[in-house]
Amino acid sequence: MSIKPTLLLLSATAILLTQTVQAAPKPCDELKAEIAAKLDEKGVKGYEITAVENDKVAALGDKAKVIGSCDGGSKKLTYVRQ
Repeated sequence: MSIKPTLLLLSATAILLTQTVQAAPKPCDELKAEIAAKLDEKGVKGYEITAVENDKVAALGDKAKVIGSCDGGSKKLTYVRQ
């Protein structure tokens, strides 16, 4: 095996491992706190972030925007400007 295919294989493996770590499920409270901290840091005011069961998201209509998934994909975080 030459160096280039080995380098390609190692790069692909590293990318896949990185994506797996980033896709790890987070508890809703933890993800909500992280997003709220980023919004507060940017000076965003008057918003609400709520964890909603997946089957209830459609009932919100256009009022709320889905901004994340949490609790192993069982819930969605929604964002509403007030």
